[in-house]
Amino acid sequence: MAKNILLFSIVALSFCFFAFAFEPSPLQDFCVADAAASGRVNGVACKNPMSVSANDFSFSGLHLVGDTSNPVGSRVTPVTVVQLPGLNTLGISMVRIDYAPMGINPPHTHPRASEILIVVEGSLEVGFITSNPDNKQITKVLQKGDVFVFPIGLVHFQRNVGKGNAVAIAALSSQNPGVITIANAVFGSKPDIASDILAKAFQVDKNVVDQLQAKF
Repeated sequence: MAKNILLFSIVALSFCFFAFAFEPSPLQDFCVADAAASGRVNGVACKNPMSVSANDFSFSGLHLVGDTSNPVGSRVTPVTVVQLPGLNTLGISMVRIDYAPMGINPPHTHPRASEILIVVEGSLEVGFITSNPDNKQITKVLQKGDVFVFPIGLVHFQRNVGKGNAVAIAALSSQNPGVITIANAVFGSKPDIASDILAKAFQVDKNVVDQLQAKF
């Protein structure tokens, strides 16, 4: 009997620990991010509700065309908790993506969010890669009004395959989804990953790695 009570107590305490460690539902109406706060939690500290205004819940700028004059030919305009403090703790964010003809949003991953994308203008080839060992590419060409979803954590990309500019809007399941662009992370890390490691990983000559690292 005592043993059962002890086991029940351990289970109950474990449940309480996880309940307090992770609360998926908001505990108040909102928690507007206070960028000036010195304290840090899993998210951003809350601003005093009495000092909150409508500006904390609004963002202007997604009507503006992004500048795609860069090596990849695309521009991402984010609306995360950084740009819109009212998103804090709500688990959502969004982006506008502009693509020049043949522009790409290069292979990348969001470590904390799934993504759902809708094509607003143009035609996009989109795809993601499944995890090891299959590494299967799931890809499709989308037209205006089409929607595609990228599962959390998987490497994915978009390419403008139309004759003109393209625009997409995407929603993400985190107020701070994060982004890891594969080429930038691998070849542009600070400090550099040792070139002999990358040469062996990619099965190329070390000089090729040196050239790629010099670009990032």
